[in-house]
Amino acid sequence: MSVVVKGLTKYYGDQAALRNISFEVEKGEVLGFLGPNGAGKTTTMKILTCFINQSEGSALVNGYDVEKQPLMVKRSIGYLPEGNPLYKDMYIKEYLHFVGSVFKVPKLSKRVDEMIEQTGLTPERNKLIGQLSKGYKQRVGLAQALIHDPQVLILDEPTSGLDPNQLVEIRHLIKELGKQKTIIFSTHIMQEVQAICDRVVIINKGEIVADDSIETLREKVKGFKVLFIEFQENVEIGKLRMLTGVKKVESLGGNKFHIFSDSDKDARPVVSKFATDNGLTMLEIRTEMSSVEDVFQKLTQGKNG
Repeated sequence: MSVVVKGLTKYYGDQAALRNISFEVEKGEVLGFLGPNGAGKTTTMKILTCFINQSEGSALVNGYDVEKQPLMVKRSIGYLPEGNPLYKDMYIKEYLHFVGSVFKVPKLSKRVDEMIEQTGLTPERNKLIGQLSKGYKQRVGLAQALIHDPQVLILDEPTSGLDPNQLVEIRHLIKELGKQKTIIFSTHIMQEVQAICDRVVIINKGEIVADDSIETLREKVKGFKVLFIEFQENVEIGKLRMLTGVKKVESLGGNKFHIFSDSDKDARPVVSKFATDNGLTMLEIRTEMSSVEDVFQKLTQGKNG
């Protein structure tokens, strides 16, 4: 295992930010680390990157103890924090040379050129960091996290500020990196989790409330069953809302709807009868899986009562 967390606990005074959390991440795995604000995500990442010490428990990164061998841990980790602190008065190449020299990267000039190309910085390579858009600054942050070829990457909101085209490119890069490295990926954007992550750990109020694949979590979490339906004719949404067992209806435009029912209820027979009774033609009808947002909200809001 590249990252092993056992019984990790952190107190700030009398307040517990983490309560006996444990999880493991293998090489070649992209782990989504999720939770609402104040759940303990940042505290966990600060412990794993040796910025702060735990109160109890242990954490190993690439076989090194974060408390006893912090220098070796830091050499094994590439870290992109949410704030992404950069020297804005330095040029991109100059900054990456500086970071690489701290890690004593061999053949540094070649490695800098590789990182610029790999992270899509080539069009802006001759600019000052302070002149870059937020999206390109994120790319510089990712390049500095990768410059020393670490075995473990810890990325806190790495896609923040990227436009749709950049999102696709960075997603692809992270997925490719995840084939050889261990990646812990924290984000508030649920679509990113679905697109990038192999597994999800959800933390809430300092405790782990879920640790599984997205598909398994969807099956485990009980909530609404979602039915997608498209009619050929115009349909009044109010009539759909009055059907037996229907909890909510959302219009998707163009005579398309999402119909929500209790998780143990199948709304298809009721909707089919409604269509037959009213002379309506159903072009498509299908059940849909719970979204990652549904899973996240169910697990974290349930904890909050």
